[in-house]
Amino acid sequence: MKNQFTRFIVFFILIFCFSESLYAKNEVNVYSYRQPILINPFFEEFTKKTGIKVNVLHAKKGLLERVIAEGANTPADLILTVDIARLNQFLKNDLLIEINSNVLSQNIPAHLKDSNNKWFALSKRARILAVSKERVPLNSIKNIEELAEPKWRGKICTRPGSHDYNRSLLASIIAANGVKKAEEWASNLVLNLARKPEGNDRAQVKAIHEGVCDVAVMNTYYFGKMKFNEKNPEQQEWAKSINLVFTNQENRGNHINVAGGGVLKYSKNKDNAITLLEFLTQPKAQELYSTMNFEYPVNSSVLLSEELNSWGEFKEDKLPIEQLAELAPTAQKIIDRVGW
Repeated sequence: MKNQFTRFIVFFILIFCFSESLYAKNEVNVYSYRQPILINPFFEEFTKKTGIKVNVLHAKKGLLERVIAEGANTPADLILTVDIARLNQFLKNDLLIEINSNVLSQNIPAHLKDSNNKWFALSKRARILAVSKERVPLNSIKNIEELAEPKWRGKICTRPGSHDYNRSLLASIIAANGVKKAEEWASNLVLNLARKPEGNDRAQVKAIHEGVCDVAVMNTYYFGKMKFNEKNPEQQEWAKSINLVFTNQENRGNHINVAGGGVLKYSKNKDNAITLLEFLTQPKAQELYSTMNFEYPVNSSVLLSEELNSWGEFKEDKLPIEQLAELAPTAQKIIDRVGW
């Protein structure tokens, strides 16, 4: 009994010390859905510039539930995530604070942030079409709506429609064309699939390379990741087999989604968290998004990397990103009904 009591006291002291360190004045604590290889270089640069240490917890899922469970005791100051749908979950659960920052206001366009300044986009990705160089002539597709045409029967590959990326894409089509036409589009898209939706975006490009399909939907940064993947050279071959198509260039522009973040209301280091968020919109960090992650900067004063420039200029859809989150439930109902 005495040994158990001693162990309990030691454990309590360790937890207390750990918690105290997480609330240190020169530190900031991040919960991140982004992979370490994608985001750690940003934190290293931030610490070099400010002297503020970044403690980070990486996870593929479950961070929302974790913050809710931890409540006011959470050590987290800042949440970083991909896709507007996940950002919106933190907003709807009243977990983010309003931030009035001149830096964020100047660096981020209005359509790429919450109207109440509770979350902010930090990088952009376009959801484009990958098409076979061998089997799809250039200029065969101009608009995303054309994927519903009968000529593409059995020639399209996608990941499941319920994935955040595709749900947001469908939400953008609802915003542009209305619910009825969006459902007709999704229904015909399913008829045109070459196989059951499966895998991630890279898997769709692999399918094009192998002749399973001719057209796939993917995020732009995957192309860069495959093209320069030295550990898996077969992915370089996949990338060589496709052309990139930015859609709707003669009307609303290509659908985009974002990676972004917000400061949690339970933060014990709010000033440091805001400083980190601001840093991620400054030229140095925005250049890293472009060169390392093959993502488009949100700060319009930052030039694109040589690789992104090589993909060509494109017109982006300026639909307020928060509308994608508002329409996501409607998009999911359509996805369920049509079996995407």
